[in-house]
Amino acid sequence: MKQQWHPNPEPIKTNDTAAIAVGTALWAVALVVLLIFRPAPENTWWIWTCLVGIGFGFFGIWFVRRPRRN
Repeated sequence: MKQQWHPNPEPIKTNDTAAIAVGTALWAVALVVLLIFRPAPENTWWIWTCLVGIGFGFFGIWFVRRPRRN
């Protein structure tokens, strides 16, 4: 039995920049909390994880906002 063909749905309109900005802000909040309440010396990698998350967030914002080349 053959299934009926349906056209592909239209893409959903999203605000990618806002979603990435919220994630970046959450990483920044986590960094501030960790700088106020210092983790144990063996867990200082948490601070670096927050910094990398913020860095990737800024890269993501740049990436989705750059001009498109068709």
